[in-house]
Amino acid sequence: MSSAILIGCGVAGAAIAGRIGLQAFKRYQAGAGGAAGALGKSFYKGGFESQMNRREAALILQMSERNLTKANIRKRHRELMLLNHPDRGGSPYLAGKVNEAKEFLEKTSS
Repeated sequence: MSSAILIGCGVAGAAIAGRIGLQAFKRYQAGAGGAAGALGKSFYKGGFESQMNRREAALILQMSERNLTKANIRKRHRELMLLNHPDRGGSPYLAGKVNEAKEFLEKTSS
């Protein structure tokens, strides 16, 4: 009876170790191939431009340049500010960049 329990624990341990190894391998492959982060999400690699442009503002708000309507810009700005507001532990610099991107896009979009 005890040998069956030991075998079961060994199989479960091997399964868990295999899963962890597979996840690590996937993260390694994603990191080697491009801009994928640790969780498989892709992020823009690079800093901010000295002068805000339409492409950078869309990247900051995590929107495509095709659907930049004022309603979509305001909605996305609100979502990002809820996550990055300095009063909630966010970065004042990033909050300022999010605000700058919103203002820039609202001026230039319809």
